[in-house]
Amino acid sequence: MAPGLPKLLLSVTGRKSGLVRTTPLVYFEDGDSYVVVGSDGAARRDPQWWKNLQEDPRATVRVGRNKFSATARLAEGEERDRLWQIGTGILPAWAEYQTRTERLLPVVVLTPTSDP
Repeated sequence: MAPGLPKLLLSVTGRKSGLVRTTPLVYFEDGDSYVVVGSDGAARRDPQWWKNLQEDPRATVRVGRNKFSATARLAEGEERDRLWQIGTGILPAWAEYQTRTERLLPVVVLTPTSDP
């Protein structure tokens, strides 16, 4: 984990186990949303948290003392390009990771939702 960079805790429900799993991730803000990258250190496969969100995009996010529900979606096209530029400026390792894997690292937008 990158020291000194902002981190959030992302909690998602496992698509196979049904258990809630929490992962610390570096993030940056884009408007009212939070953006994370599924780099997993340049692993050949997407991280489990992203696979789980593809099955069920609902998540719980904790930023500092603020905890809220969110919906996840994949940034694509021009939006992805713009967010990728911001993200790699904050954490240049993401750009390096992209060169070390054949998969396109997912740029994931977490948008806060109102709790039901």
